[in-house]
Amino acid sequence: MPLTQDGTIAMASVLLGDGSITLFDNANATIGVGDDNTAFATTQTQLQAEANATSATRKGMNSGYPSRNPDGDGSGNLTRYQATFGSAEGNHAWAEWGIFNDAASGGGTMLLRVVEDIGTKNGGTWVYEVDVEIQA
Repeated sequence: MPLTQDGTIAMASVLLGDGSITLFDNANATIGVGDDNTAFATTQTQLQAEANATSATRKGMNSGYPSRNPDGDGSGNLTRYQATFGSAEGNHAWAEWGIFNDAASGGGTMLLRVVEDIGTKNGGTWVYEVDVEIQA
């Protein structure tokens, strides 16, 4: 899982319960998608489309997400995030995505970023779902 430096600090904060980080829960988590395919670097703090002022969109979680062990198979180390991008949202190439704790404000902590050609959204509604697995 391509965690950012800020993402690793956020995980440590949550493990310690020190309250210094906003949780990546239903009230705060967002999925961000952007059109930039710049290689991942742990020092990145936002989508590269946001950093370069090209096309990027963030959406908050659907009801019931994030969900731990979403398949009910005992995979407690798997968390599923899901957001719905409506017909007028995210109409651009999707070449990167990330998980944030910003309630769609455009700020917050980027937990991770993945460079992946998902396609180009041009209208319609896309339900985007990503699985984050913590492995030993």
